[in-house]
Amino acid sequence: MNQLQAADYLVFFLYFLIISCYGYYIFQKKKSKKALATDFFLAEGSLTWWAIGASLIASNISAEHFIGMSGSGFALGLAISTYEWMSAFTLIIVAVFILPIYLRNKIFTMPQFLSIRYNDTVSTIMAVFWLLVYVFVNLTSIIYLGSLAISSITNISFEWSIVGLSLFAVIVTLGGMKVIGYTDVIQVIVLIIGGLVTTYLAIALLSDHFGYGGNILKGLAVLKREAPSHFHMIFDKTHKNYPELPGLSVLIGGMMVNNLAYWGCNQYIVQRALGADLVTARKGILFAAFLKLLIPIIAVLPGIAMYVLHQEGMFQTEMSGIDGIIKPDHAYPTLMNLLPPGLKGVAFAALTAAIVASLAGKANSIATIFSLDIYKKFLNKNASDRKLVLIGRWVVIISMLVAAIVTPALRSLDQAYQFIQEYVGFISPGVLAIFLLGFYWKKTTSEAALTGALLTIPISAVLKFLPIWTDDWFPDFPFLDRMSITFGLIVLTMMVISLARPKSQNNAHNIHVDLGMFKVTPGFIIGSVIITGILTALYTVFW
Repeated sequence: MNQLQAADYLVFFLYFLIISCYGYYIFQKKKSKKALATDFFLAEGSLTWWAIGASLIASNISAEHFIGMSGSGFALGLAISTYEWMSAFTLIIVAVFILPIYLRNKIFTMPQFLSIRYNDTVSTIMAVFWLLVYVFVNLTSIIYLGSLAISSITNISFEWSIVGLSLFAVIVTLGGMKVIGYTDVIQVIVLIIGGLVTTYLAIALLSDHFGYGGNILKGLAVLKREAPSHFHMIFDKTHKNYPELPGLSVLIGGMMVNNLAYWGCNQYIVQRALGADLVTARKGILFAAFLKLLIPIIAVLPGIAMYVLHQEGMFQTEMSGIDGIIKPDHAYPTLMNLLPPGLKGVAFAALTAAIVASLAGKANSIATIFSLDIYKKFLNKNASDRKLVLIGRWVVIISMLVAAIVTPALRSLDQAYQFIQEYVGFISPGVLAIFLLGFYWKKTTSEAALTGALLTIPISAVLKFLPIWTDDWFPDFPFLDRMSITFGLIVLTMMVISLARPKSQNNAHNIHVDLGMFKVTPGFIIGSVIITGILTALYTVFW
């Protein structure tokens, strides 16, 4: 039944009350009397390692995982988990080889790094790219998927769901990064508990359908037995879903480009660690990597379970759109509707927690980039910290309003998770190329970086649309392979330009890098080995 009962409203109200009261408590307790910009945007020196780790996950996990990844689990199977499991490995790389460069050079925003290493032109172009992507892809897709889910499991309309989520996120965001960081701890606890409850229901329902009386272990065995095609991590070229997840590209190719750009060069992710010391930040990132290993359990397994039940003849109507075509993204909302009163409220709170935390993180980063890299640099160079905080808060409100207005245009999507990954991937290869060469190749010039910034979208677009324009005369590469090709072409182009015009502007001396920055503690090494071992076992078992 698509409505919440009294017990569900009570659970959700308690969740909302706890988040609001705790957020207000943090805001008052840690409020800076001087209204420092670094305090509002970065929570400088205020976040513990567990708050950093939780905030990283809360900012990353959203409706696109609960709804979109479950939908991809329904359509593709466990292989979609590679986005999560390879992220855990990528986080280790970022903690060791990228984060120290930011902290050592006191980098607060990604455009700031580009400005220091290259010039203001490169910085501003990328700042505008990021702002457009964050508002028109990230914010809109999260609001869309969240509103889709809420309208599917309650009697709240899609339009009012958009309004409610946007307002809730604005309230959290206006408190600044400290409020976001510490409330994210509660958000993560809620979303994991709620996610596990929904996964338990899915497996128990499957077990009961096959005559095992809700036995979870039997249900897992049934899942593997009835959907063997859904338990392969690596697809070969004959697999029907190869274009979505092309073979080893999910390990060493486009997936690595995608993840390194996301976790290492992305404002709303890296920002969580930029206000801490290196040891604390690394502990937080390692904690986030451990949490990443859990996400497929709460996001992918329910989708696979719904696939098996649908194959058994269940949920035929619920899983179909108005046109009668199966909609994988309906899997998770359909499952949530089966939860009993009270537990449905827990799952609803978990979904809301994931959506609001992610929206708040992205909105804060939009405000950070605009305030520090656009407003202060070009509109008001003498702006006080108080003025920057005020501008940041207005940017939060305006960006959320714009995203809410644009959101209804996304209603035609079937698998939103794949849509998000593909179109964010239009700029990821160029971003990663510019950053990595800026970190590690001193000969990289500003002219080369500018060329890389301007080429990333055209190259990505040509590789995507040329097969259509030429009636498939040009190879139609999977989008992860397109990312690898684009990354390689941009790196090559930047190197050629840098070597051909070595006397062009080169500000490599502005960024300090030395081997001592990359030393890690024994505890970090142990944690990294454990995570790598778990990943090796998972890919070996489910290859």
